[in-house]
Parts: sequence; C-alpha cells; structure tokens
Amino acid sequence: MRFAVVVFPGSNCDMDMFFAIQDALGEDVEYISHRDQDLSRFDAVLLPGGFSYGDYLRSGSIASFSPIMESVKAFAQADKPILGVCNGFQVLLESGLLPGAMKRNENLKFICQTTPVIVANNETQFTSEYQQDERIQLPIAHAEGNYECDDATLEKLEQHNQIVFRYADNPNGSKGDIAGICNEKGNVLGMMPHPERAVDSLLGSADGLRLFQSILVNWREHHAVTS
Repeated sequence: MRFAVVVFPGSNCDMDMFFAIQDALGEDVEYISHRDQDLSRFDAVLLPGGFSYGDYLRSGSIASFSPIMESVKAFAQADKPILGVCNGFQVLLESGLLPGAMKRNENLKFICQTTPVIVANNETQFTSEYQQDERIQLPIAHAEGNYECDDATLEKLEQHNQIVFRYADNPNGSKGDIAGICNEKGNVLGMMPHPERAVDSLLGSADGLRLFQSILVNWREHHAVTS
C-alpha cells in the first residue's frame, strides 16, 4: 500500500506521519508538495498537523485553496481513504470535505497533553482494529481544536454514525465531546488527536498504530490477489 503525506508551508508533523507509516506500519510512503496535482499512484492520502500557511485567516483556510486539494477532493470522490490530523482536520473542514468548523479552545490556551479518547465507531476503515467504546491514549497539541457545528449537523452526524472519536474528558470544549468525525461514505476522517505520535510504547502509547493498521487491513481486503 502506498501512502501520500501532503506537505504544506508550515506543516510540522509531516515527518511524524511519514515515519509512522514507514517504520511502524512498514508500508510505502512519499511526501507530496501542496503544489502537486497528481495522486493517481497512491492508495491513501494523509494531511498532517502543523500551521499551514502560518494559520493566517483561519487554521487550514489558505491550505484549502492549494493546488493539491482539488486532487484530494477527487481522491475522496473515488472512495479512497483520506486522513487529516489536527491542522489536516482543519483543512478538511475548510475544504468542505467534512462538516463543521474549529474555534479556539474553550480556555483560549494551547493544549499539549496525552488525552483519553473513546472509540465511538469501530466500524470504519480507520477503526476496525479497535473495540467499540475502547478507551485509548492519544496526544493532542492545538490551540484551535474546539469543534463546532449547528444542532442539525450534530444530529446528522449522530444519525449517520459519523462521530468516530470522542474525548473521554473534553479538554477543549468541542461540541458533543467530538475528537474525530468521518464523512457519510466513511472514507474521509478528520481528528484532532495525533495517532502518528502514538505508534510505539516508547512514545508513551502505541494506541495510534491500530488506526493505520485498520487502513491497511481494509485496503488488503479490497485488493486481495487470488491465483
């Protein structure tokens, strides 16, 4: 399986994502510039955390107009997996690939800590290796991670089982304790916690590795070669 890690000006978790795939998952991975427009050789796209374009205007807003994003949208339409983490989640929101928006954390401070997260839906291609309602430990590092949407959108997310992760102890004020959501098709996931920073016990937790393993398991199930 071949993964693309999209690099925007200001990305700072791109290497974390790259080595999580290369070293922990053991799969092929390549950096892709925000200027590129060809994702045809990839099986999954990863939008990493950081401060794309310095987070001017709104976090992820300028990145959403990058040339690569039209290809990312086409990738989503082709039902291929896309994962956006932290700033990558914000880019997905600003691009309209996921509903809702991000506000400043409720305490108006940058939060950097390991946080308990609940697997609210383990029936996605990103979470099949977890148990339903499993409590896992993932790091967060953000100032604008307070997920917001109107009540109608929240109800729709609930009805379609699109809330994939919830905070066990909401650190930022996110509506519905939301830590991660997917689109209706289930192939686009945005989340504020960093699974790529939790792929080895030496890092304090290996709970994030199973997210990437879930993507790989799903891909192999759909690309099995039989003789």
